[in-house]
Amino acid sequence: MQAILLISPYFREEHRWMVSTVKLAELWQRLGYRVIVACMGAKTGREAVSDTLTIYRKKDFFIPDPWNTGIAFGFTGMARRIIREERPDIIIVNKVLFWTSLTLIALRARGIHALLLTDALVGITWMPRGRLPRIVARIAAWTVGWIILRCAARIVTFHPQPGKVLKRLGVAGKTQVVPTGIDLGPFRDSERETRDSGSRVTVTYLGRLESVKGVDDYLAAAVELKKEHPGAKFQVVGWYKEGHPLVAQYEREVLFTGLRHDIAAILASTDIFVLPSYSEGLSNSLMEAMASGCACVASDVGGNAYLIQNGVSGFLFPAGDRQSLAAHIRRLIEDPHKRKAMGEAAQRRIAQSFAWEIVGSLYDRLFAEMTPSSPAAPDRYC
Repeated sequence: MQAILLISPYFREEHRWMVSTVKLAELWQRLGYRVIVACMGAKTGREAVSDTLTIYRKKDFFIPDPWNTGIAFGFTGMARRIIREERPDIIIVNKVLFWTSLTLIALRARGIHALLLTDALVGITWMPRGRLPRIVARIAAWTVGWIILRCAARIVTFHPQPGKVLKRLGVAGKTQVVPTGIDLGPFRDSERETRDSGSRVTVTYLGRLESVKGVDDYLAAAVELKKEHPGAKFQVVGWYKEGHPLVAQYEREVLFTGLRHDIAAILASTDIFVLPSYSEGLSNSLMEAMASGCACVASDVGGNAYLIQNGVSGFLFPAGDRQSLAAHIRRLIEDPHKRKAMGEAAQRRIAQSFAWEIVGSLYDRLFAEMTPSSPAAPDRYC
């Protein structure tokens, strides 16, 4: 059995859930690979989850919103030790400009080639909210981020990136698109009731309460729409820090559920799904909502436009435009036939292009191309 070392910021942490790490590790195990994850976490340690999944964590110092990243001194040394001991056939670094991605530079300096995965180019096509964070992200992107991209043997983006940007970075020739995709199993058989306009309609945001996610825009729209449609239910599903100011401000009008693990059931009872991010990669929550048959309203950023055909499989709106956001939600609350048609179109879109059966074949082909030239021989390990 061939082994993949996945170097990624996080795996499963209460407020640092890295969905792409978890989902890709599961997909690759299904394809017959043994997966070793090297990530940051609340404490240093090794966890043998199963015969095909082992997780190594390095304790980090977490910098909260709007940065939402960690610093883990000694992480590169841990990764090098894992490579010596585990001898992976393929080495993959997930995400650019997280602390863990610096490992790619160190590995390349020692002649070890690695594949880089990323859902966005932080500081270029993805920006945090706030002037200072944006300036810092942009400077980091065109310095350290550029070096990381150039050090990668190959680059896989989860959704298409601007061709001009890739050429300017000098990585267009080694970059291809392979989405993370989605396991349709939990969402395929969900039964959905078509509710009358305004009557018991459920509108859901699913994710963390981070500034870049634009949850404040959704909540402001929810308050206004609640006045027009008092029978509608608005909810926020996801982790948030105790005492979060948005919860204190809106908890009378909006239900805050906290962290939940029964996502398929939540989406099955959701009529309208909202993703109002100011920057986004390829959103797993949006893919799940579409697969579940929700009518989706999402900001026109990142991979959202790659997933949604505007007006057909969902509505797109300019990020930060609360009036457009509210108008789309209002339209869907009042038009059950449009909700149903959009939900069905969304399900078809995901099944045709993002199901794991399709994405898995793309990764199988990619890994087959990489393995013959993979630096797996013992003398190549540092």
